[in-house]
Amino acid sequence: MSTGHLTIDLAAIAANWRALNALTGCETAAVIKADAYGLGTERVAKALAKQGVRTFYVAMSEEGAALRAAVGDKAQIRVLTGHMRGDTDIIADLNLTPILNSVDQINRHFETLPDQPFGLQLDTGMNRLGLEWDDWAAVAEATLRRKPVVVMSHLACADEPDHPMNPYQLDVFHQMTDGITTPRSLAATGGILLGPDYHFDECRPGIGLYGGLPFDDARPVVRLDLPVVQIRNLTAGEVVGYGNSWQAERPTRLATVAAGYADGLHRTLSRGSALFHGDTPCPLVGRVSMDLITVDITDLRDDPASLAIICGPQPVDRLAQSAGTIGYEFLTGLGHRYSRRYVG
Repeated sequence: MSTGHLTIDLAAIAANWRALNALTGCETAAVIKADAYGLGTERVAKALAKQGVRTFYVAMSEEGAALRAAVGDKAQIRVLTGHMRGDTDIIADLNLTPILNSVDQINRHFETLPDQPFGLQLDTGMNRLGLEWDDWAAVAEATLRRKPVVVMSHLACADEPDHPMNPYQLDVFHQMTDGITTPRSLAATGGILLGPDYHFDECRPGIGLYGGLPFDDARPVVRLDLPVVQIRNLTAGEVVGYGNSWQAERPTRLATVAAGYADGLHRTLSRGSALFHGDTPCPLVGRVSMDLITVDITDLRDDPASLAIICGPQPVDRLAQSAGTIGYEFLTGLGHRYSRRYVG
């Protein structure tokens, strides 16, 4: 097989949800936007539904179709971008719950689907989505009378526990919502880890389910093995890859591996990253190209049939750090050329 092989541990996803749920005293939903962070909406959603998850978040209404088919009619599917122009039919047909972010969205929803469930998002300082203070003051009484399913906001710096933005946003959320009877939600994965003050009535973990930081205790979910296409011997002084960007300083055994930036492996990995044979790191040398990576395997005793780039010694966040990015980006950017195996 000339494609990489992605192993996805559904039991680990379920265990991560249970662990995060155990940290709260409220309902714990699940965020499975972007095709469940690149790992497959249908399989991930079914695994989480078996754990008792009944509320799921997606980014856009189009993501609701595969999810609704997976979780059935009883689960609530909430759309974080709200009720966009053109979304009315799909919201109605799939019984989605838009999280309304603006006065325009509120008006659109009440005019077109007045009996359809909805939630509200407030901007507490992130300046990305949600009703700002003045708009909320103007519409709060009227919209709350229509009984939204949730009033929520989103923390900008929850992955940094000591960041002053966290208590600031918590205070603003209290000022905007204290006294309402609607369920409230502020915490995603990072917010759960900040403690009970941030939990309110519902938490909605995302990246922590998939083995990513800031949930240090998460079970690893993903393993990515890449097949070796060719092995060659280099003499000292020979160069490798586009731009002759790496030169052998010793006689070198070189493996060419089938994956590249078309498969979500960033070109920035060219700067000193590694693949693994068991626990042994093998330096990535030369530039990552569209479909191929070259790896120094000189110090291995045997020639490998494959090398791992996401594995126990190198979880996704460590790989992302070596590329100057975050685990979210690697997971959601995994290409569709990998064969996939679900375990657990």
